[in-house]
Amino acid sequence: MKVVALAPAMGAEVTGVDLSASIDKVFIDELRAVWLEHQMIVIRGQDITPAQQLAFAAAIGEPDIYPFLTGLDGFPMITEVLKKEDEKVNFGGIWHSDTTYQKCPPMATLLYAKELPPLGGDTLFASQYDAYNQLSDSLRAVLDGLWAVNAAGKKRVSSTRSERIKDSGSGVVRTHPETGRKALFVNPAHTVAFDGWSEEESRGLLDYIFTHQISPEFQCRLKWQVGDVAFWDNRCVQHYPLNDYHGYRRLLHRITLKGDEPR
Repeated sequence: MKVVALAPAMGAEVTGVDLSASIDKVFIDELRAVWLEHQMIVIRGQDITPAQQLAFAAAIGEPDIYPFLTGLDGFPMITEVLKKEDEKVNFGGIWHSDTTYQKCPPMATLLYAKELPPLGGDTLFASQYDAYNQLSDSLRAVLDGLWAVNAAGKKRVSSTRSERIKDSGSGVVRTHPETGRKALFVNPAHTVAFDGWSEEESRGLLDYIFTHQISPEFQCRLKWQVGDVAFWDNRCVQHYPLNDYHGYRRLLHRITLKGDEPR
């Protein structure tokens, strides 16, 4: 297994791996260590069946049903991320971490590239470890004590605090359960306010954070190749799939891995 970093902040390319072969615990432990260090890894040159993709995902974590897309026949935990030639809008086309409004957001998302446009369709990633660490000590101290109100589709804040907490269920900053590192855990797709603040009061600080947390120096860019298997740590990474390939088809097979309640 060869590992090459994609950017100083995060991301790594892994070669010399065949996921269609048997997978042992030693290999998975080594790969998970690389993943935890680099936050997103892409394994190049794979040719795997849905069953093999699911087996690999199950070795990394616990696959889960994704509630917003229908799974493949016989493989309900594998969903298609598809943009057709005549479609203008792509799936998840905004900076975000996946479903952070859930009580237990996903640990990770795993994608297998099946069909790609000749140009475009890259995915950007941003390290929320770096985003947190590069804030001033004073601002980190403020954010450490705040609670985020998150919602699917950025619907308006619920009327009572208990409803808001039920809807969001996470702090603005979370501590990674495996690495112990702190990361920002708000995003423009789902975060609507700070708990106890109005949306208007929250807007200025949230807008600053949203801009800061995707600074170029925190990012890496994945240029997909057919056969790539990429997965990222949803607990400390945001991602943004570029929508710059109109007129072409793009298909990836997705598996979501169960996560824990943010702390």
